[in-house]
Amino acid sequence: MIDDPVLLNDWHAVLPLAQLEAANNVIGARLLGEDIVIWKSGEGLRAWKDLCVHRGTRLSLGEVLEEGTLQCPYHGWTYDAAGQCARIPAHPEQTPPAKARAFTYQAAVAYDFVWVCLGEPAHDIPPFDEWDHPDYRRILCGAYEFQAAGPRMVENFLDVAHFPFVHENILGTQERPEIPDYEVVTDETGVTASDIRVFQPNPDGSHIPNWVSYTYKAHRPLVAYFRKEAEEKFAILLMVTPIEEVKSLMWMWMLMTQDDSTDESLRAFQDEIALQDLPIVQSQRPELLPLDLQAELHLRSDKTAIAYRRWLNELGLSFGTS
Repeated sequence: MIDDPVLLNDWHAVLPLAQLEAANNVIGARLLGEDIVIWKSGEGLRAWKDLCVHRGTRLSLGEVLEEGTLQCPYHGWTYDAAGQCARIPAHPEQTPPAKARAFTYQAAVAYDFVWVCLGEPAHDIPPFDEWDHPDYRRILCGAYEFQAAGPRMVENFLDVAHFPFVHENILGTQERPEIPDYEVVTDETGVTASDIRVFQPNPDGSHIPNWVSYTYKAHRPLVAYFRKEAEEKFAILLMVTPIEEVKSLMWMWMLMTQDDSTDESLRAFQDEIALQDLPIVQSQRPELLPLDLQAELHLRSDKTAIAYRRWLNELGLSFGTS
């Protein structure tokens, strides 16, 4: 397991709850270099090390039994909800030893996602204020797999100055690449950048170019958010799942109030944006995000990235950074 208390004691979005349910309520995943099994029985959600203590078989290959236990596929060892082995079929008369116990983590559900903490949570799962608002429709996008460090991916999400070049004629135009000054605040809730204005070619579907204002937030090192300040409300929650130090999954919840487009077309739009970002982010060197501000050059339009790097340095993050 990695040695980074910041991320070990943080919540991470691992996979959609629907994906777990489609897999008969038991599925394997990888988080921070650790193989984990996620399983569900009734309302109980659990995340354990994906390892049977008998012969090291993946518990994610097993099945959830009707009595709410998880059975290993190799020799049928059965674990109760607390992780204790409750039955050894080859020796039904024998009480399993106390050390026959799965290594357990903490799991929770938020925003229809399974979240896992490998340590002791130092913070709550980040807020998503629009989630429970009845006027918003929800579209899940991803997972997008990047051979890149999670902090590099989050910083790219927070960066609007690349819109006219990486997402030309979609989110920006090279004819108007300027980014006016804006406000950035770092506090106990993370980093917030307000009134970031970008000139976009088709901001509202009218095909009339205009300025658009955004608010961006980095709630946690690998969870960020933006809100589009317009009559028709639009927000995205970005969740990065750190598989390895330079291998990550990116998920996005898009929420909006008014749009006649289908979910499929909106998801296709976000797919296009993500696939434009992918080769850029994967090409960045060094692969790990430099927290020393002298390591790269910065401009006024990089204020959000500068604040994000300073904040990560203050938190003591080492995973995915240099």
